[in-house]
Amino acid sequence: MKAESASTTAPAPPTPSLMSKSSFFRQSGWMVIAAIISGGLMYAVHKIAGKMPKDEYGVFITLLQVLNQMAIPAAGLQLTFVQQTVSATTEEGRRRLTGTMRALLGGTFALWLLIALGAFLFRDHWIARFQITNPAALWVTVLLGLASLWGPIMLGVLQGRQNFLWLGWANMLNGLTRFVAITVIVMGLGGYAAGGMTGALLGMLVAMSIAVWQTWSLWQGPADRFQWLPWLKRMAPLTLGFGALTYMLTQDMLVVQHYFPKDETGYYGAAGMIGRALFFFTAPVTQVLFPKLVQSAVRAEKTSVLAQAMGATALMGAGAALFCTFFPEVPLRIIYDASFLKVAPLVPLFAWCMLPLILSSVLVNNLLARERYAVVPFLIAIATGYVFALEHVGQKYGAAGMEGFPAVIKTLGVFSSLMLAVCLIFTFWDARKKSA
Repeated sequence: MKAESASTTAPAPPTPSLMSKSSFFRQSGWMVIAAIISGGLMYAVHKIAGKMPKDEYGVFITLLQVLNQMAIPAAGLQLTFVQQTVSATTEEGRRRLTGTMRALLGGTFALWLLIALGAFLFRDHWIARFQITNPAALWVTVLLGLASLWGPIMLGVLQGRQNFLWLGWANMLNGLTRFVAITVIVMGLGGYAAGGMTGALLGMLVAMSIAVWQTWSLWQGPADRFQWLPWLKRMAPLTLGFGALTYMLTQDMLVVQHYFPKDETGYYGAAGMIGRALFFFTAPVTQVLFPKLVQSAVRAEKTSVLAQAMGATALMGAGAALFCTFFPEVPLRIIYDASFLKVAPLVPLFAWCMLPLILSSVLVNNLLARERYAVVPFLIAIATGYVFALEHVGQKYGAAGMEGFPAVIKTLGVFSSLMLAVCLIFTFWDARKKSA
């Protein structure tokens, strides 16, 4: 009777789908909280950096986008490590992962040496193109390039282990360190763009240290010999796919810094920083999404996390864009002085033109996590067309100064909408193939 009573009163265990939904929203919620805090700190950095002269602030924003492009190889790197870490469920897989981690540290260091050599040989070209007044800013950016290549190895393993607690803390402490360092260097020492990039370097070092600490057991012990060719074949489509997204996100500021008057580029940087903040505000959803999609693909499980992620991202992104539409001056007033309010009309335009790219990011994560690489050539073609279109816009409207900024932003909107359409087509095509 006792056994019968227990069986009738004990709650039924949650189904896998309920557990999946619960863990997805719990982990996504934590990553969103971490992103809000770290994003708030990163945002506060610009309250300090905005006090630089307008030309120095334009250089600072531009070098941040250069850094993002230097890290394009690392985009595929991090997500490849996510895939391999999720799949390393046996001792053999663990040894293979350890060997990969060690080999890639050496390989990316060699790649960085080539980047550093190129920066040194063509230093006059880059200094002139980006209107840099203090060459130290360029060299700190080059050092940051190494951190951007090593960081994804460490953070990718942390993300692949689904240790979102410490991944969130790494993001927050990165933001805190950057804010404190830039406050001291820029406000106290007058470091301007070079000082701002130094603060970014220190923040990256803190985040990398946390990732190494939390994954230290995987760096030790026996390791299998690393096979370069299979790994490169696996990483190439991820690098190219996410590299296309990165170019779409960053190339506009580089073109503006080159073609537009240097005393006005800081204004575009302020409007662009708010637009790009929307992208990074929703990024935590895809950070949780990617390893879960890899896991479901490895286990041949059905999952609804894509629909959940797409819905959450659309709501967050559209809500933020609506806020920017009705209150465009609010984010500017929070960070900048009154001189930046003249770019308030650009804020809603930037937000809505960025939204298709934000949604594309979710779909690209889904397709690449499931190794649907047929979409990659189309992403590359769109990003390439965008680069050429921006060059044309910069040459045509650069002399117009601030009046030419809307043309740059609208170009982003056109090509990001095209990317979203392509991603939707491939997503529906993949869904039909699976149902068939």
